[in-house]
Amino acid sequence: MVTGSSDRAGGTGIESRPPVQTKEELAMVKRYVLLGIVMRILDNDIGVVGSSAAKLPRFYESMLRGLQDRVLLEMAAIRKGFRESGIKVYNERRETDGLTAEYVCRGYHHRFTMRWGFVKTEAERLLKGYFPG
Repeated sequence: MVTGSSDRAGGTGIESRPPVQTKEELAMVKRYVLLGIVMRILDNDIGVVGSSAAKLPRFYESMLRGLQDRVLLEMAAIRKGFRESGIKVYNERRETDGLTAEYVCRGYHHRFTMRWGFVKTEAERLLKGYFPG
């Protein structure tokens, strides 16, 4: 099969090569990385609630664990999408200025960095998305 040719451009009937990465795939990778951060935040908060003097620590802990379950389900769905799209996140690094993720999409290597302020804001936005209203 010849790649790089377009059926529309030349009318040859040869399939064109898929794009290196779509905007949707990049968004999926970013969401996956952010959900990993959300899981770490929830783990931390469960520990804090468990050792606090809160009046209803078991209730708060169960609420946070319910959120974790929902995040894990979404992460599993994204991993399935990764398999279908040929994506693999192979490195995440915490650096002083932000979080850097490296991944492969259909054989091409990519990297992005998110500043910590952005990570915090997006993690909060993702968590709020699990609540109705």
